[in-house]
This record gives sequence, structure tokens and C-alpha cells, in this order.
Amino acid sequence: MGVDQALPRRGRRVWPLAIAVHVVLLLALLAVAGGGLAAVVVPVVIAALAASVTLWAAFSTHRQRTAYEARLAAWAGERAAQAERLRIARELHDIVSHGLGLITVRASAARYPGAGDDGSAALSDIERIGRQTTRELRRMLSVLHGSAGVAAPLRPADSLRDLPAIIEAAGRAGPAVTVELGEIDDISPGAQLAVCSVVREALTNTARHAGPTNANVYVRRDGDWIVTSVRDEGPVDGWTPHPGAGHGIEGLRERVTAIGGSFEAGHVENGFRVTARIPEARMS
Repeated sequence: MGVDQALPRRGRRVWPLAIAVHVVLLLALLAVAGGGLAAVVVPVVIAALAASVTLWAAFSTHRQRTAYEARLAAWAGERAAQAERLRIARELHDIVSHGLGLITVRASAARYPGAGDDGSAALSDIERIGRQTTRELRRMLSVLHGSAGVAAPLRPADSLRDLPAIIEAAGRAGPAVTVELGEIDDISPGAQLAVCSVVREALTNTARHAGPTNANVYVRRDGDWIVTSVRDEGPVDGWTPHPGAGHGIEGLRERVTAIGGSFEAGHVENGFRVTARIPEARMS
């Protein structure tokens, strides 16, 4: 059963048929005329038939409703399971793509002419990123095994407190990042997570495609929206792009639009810009 399977249908309704039978019985009762035995027996028979039809309709309706609710619960459970599988698959993709991408870019940046890197710092960063990626993969595997009773340590969701570390990690991969933060205090955890996801993915793309270029991160509040923009100045001379699987930007677009926001990404002059408008009402 897929996520997009149609909603289960109710069974055929029985009350219209039962009402039609009652009407026929009523007409038969009205057709009985005169006295005698028929005038006594026929109404009793009709009443018994009407009661039987009523009980049958009530029992059938209850049975159909119970079966429909069971199918609906199974349908909803399968949709939830499929959505969770997609979420876990996306997280695994992000973990692997982000980690391996940074390793590749960090190695390339160390070889870039004029980087001033003797290689030891690059090897140290590659080792650190590899260890972090391995830990994250183990954490996700623990989550997958959690249904079997294995304890699954969960990592706290990213927040604005993690933004400096995200930007610092991106800077070690090559880009020189400047940050402009507006008044964005007291925003919800969901909006903070979305901001961090946009900044991380956008800077990873910058490192891959533009190398040690300049990049600017801008986060501000615009009414009930948190506007997050990441723009770079384009590839530096001699840089060889290292494209990923091509799902990062689309994944960001899906995440932002899924929470009611808007997302734009495209080339601006010589560089590339990503802008996300994330819905966020002021917290009281």
C-alpha cells in the first residue's frame, strides 16, 4: 500500500433498501381491507417483517461501520509508516550526501592553488567529518532498530544555537562566510530547524560548486515569516565543481513548502542564491 493510495470506501448503504422495504410493507398493510382472519394475521406478519428488516439494517450498518473503521485505521497507519520511511530515507540521504560531499570538497580545497594548506589540516578535517558521519549513520540505524526494543538515542533537533557551528564547518570546507542576523529571537523550534537546514544545504552546495569563494548568510524576520537567504559569488578561478546527487535543493524545497513556506533557488549574476520564507508567528 503506497502513501498515495485512495481513502478506503464505505460499504454499500443498507438503510435506503430497508426504507424501501418498509414502504412496500406499509402499502401492503393499507391494502388489507375488511375483517376476518386476514385483517388480524396480515398486520402481525407485516409488523414482524418490518422489525426483522429494521434489525437486519441496524446490524449490517454496524458491521459495515466497524469494517470501514478498521480499514481506515490500517490505511492511516500505513500512510504514517510510509511517511516515516520517507523521512528516514531523506535523513540518511542528507547524512551521507553531506558528509561525503564535505570530505570531497575539503580534499579538493586543500589541492586548490593558493590554499596555503599543507594537507595536515585537511586530513584532520576529513577524519573528523568521517567520524561524525559514521556516528550519525549509527544513530539512524539505532532509530531503525528501535521498534525491536533497542534503545535509540536521538539527536536534538538543530536550533539557532547550532548555526555558528554549521557555518564554521562550511567555512572549513572552503567558502568564506559572512553572517547577517536580524531580530529572530523567540521563534519556534520548527522554524529554527528549517533555518539550519536551509543554511547547511546551501553552504554545502556552495562548497561543492564554487569552492573557496565568498558567501553571505542573511536571516531576518519579515512579519510572520523568517526569511533565510544564502548567496555566493560564484566559482573561483580554476575550481572544479563536485556536484552531488541533485536532490539537496529539491529536498529543501519540499521541506519548506510542506510547512507552508516558499522557496527559490537560482543563479544571480555570477553566483547562486537560495531564499526561503519560513512561516513563523511571534511567540507570546
